[in-house]
Amino acid sequence: MTSVAFNPQNDIPNLAGKVIFVTGGTAGLGKESVLQFAKHHPSQIFFSGRNAKSAAAVISEVQAVEPNTKITFLECDLASLASVAQASKQFTSQCSRLDILLCNAGIVAHPPALTKDGYEMQFGTNHLGHALLIKLLLPTLLRTADQPDADVRVVSNASLAFKAHPSKGIDFANLRTTQESAVLGGWIRYGQSKLANILYASEIARRYPSITSTSVHPGVINTGGVGGLGFWSKAFVFIANVGKMVTLEQGARNQLWAATAGKDQITNGGFYEPVGVPGTHDKLSNDENLARELWEWTQKELEPYK
Repeated sequence: MTSVAFNPQNDIPNLAGKVIFVTGGTAGLGKESVLQFAKHHPSQIFFSGRNAKSAAAVISEVQAVEPNTKITFLECDLASLASVAQASKQFTSQCSRLDILLCNAGIVAHPPALTKDGYEMQFGTNHLGHALLIKLLLPTLLRTADQPDADVRVVSNASLAFKAHPSKGIDFANLRTTQESAVLGGWIRYGQSKLANILYASEIARRYPSITSTSVHPGVINTGGVGGLGFWSKAFVFIANVGKMVTLEQGARNQLWAATAGKDQITNGGFYEPVGVPGTHDKLSNDENLARELWEWTQKELEPYK
């Protein structure tokens, strides 16, 4: 299928009145998305990250181009559920609507480790942290969706690397371990977390059809996520994707398209490759039973956070 012709400069519509929240907005695809959104006059942009100094630089860059843009940084570490809860509380104390939630942040092929709450680091960061953010912002999203002419979007940054997932898809029994394994174990754990992003996005669409929830593969970009890999993991990425890597600006287009394109162009719950191309699934990424199991497991783990 042919890619959708999408130029953010011309094809993102006027965002007047809309409130946008981008995770991981201090660098990479998140920063590029914040800059592109800002050019189209949203009511306010919130963005999260761990580095306040980098956030200040993003705010300065946005205001140099669009001085009237209202932009707010929320410090948030997705590997800490308490940090996510605090960022959510800060958002809801400042804003009563949310039109676009772009779950962009993530880590890639991370060495074996646990989050602050004891979950496998990539699954805890890429899936569970975002799942808590969605849970705590869901009342605001649904309230916004009930308003006249609303068009509420949740876009989750996934990856075709989901296909590296374990044979069972998600190893629920061992998500509170580092899930160490042989040579490309970091990629298996990453695939598991990205499979979770795809499944969770589709389950949100089934449970809350007033919200347009999609997942996207941005392409392979030499962002901080790739640049921070170890030698062999970095070599694996570059060799496997020789001639396929795209620029940062190109990499942001699919998530910007999913966040702003006409609803008639998008299937709720869909997974998309760049740009706007229905993604290539495997059996498990289309498995509604696995998506339901992930949803129920996630809600149980997040039950303490109201």
